[in-house]
Amino acid sequence: MAEKLPFGEDDSINMPHLFCGMNYQLWKVRMKIFVESIHRGIWDAIVNGPFVPKFEKDYVFIEKPWSQWTESETKKA
Repeated sequence: MAEKLPFGEDDSINMPHLFCGMNYQLWKVRMKIFVESIHRGIWDAIVNGPFVPKFEKDYVFIEKPWSQWTESETKKA
């Protein structure tokens, strides 16, 4: 399948590597490096899920509405 692509692999630093169905381990490492080069927090969100600010009400955690997020919560999200 990779032979059908109109461009060679590693031709761009602005576009992630395409997964052609072969050599998943190498592709995974390259994608991690690409994503972390944009911002390390993005890879953290991929691995751990996104950060959503919550507050506790009657021993239950409820997601805060976006309008109530603090500046630090917005940055972390």
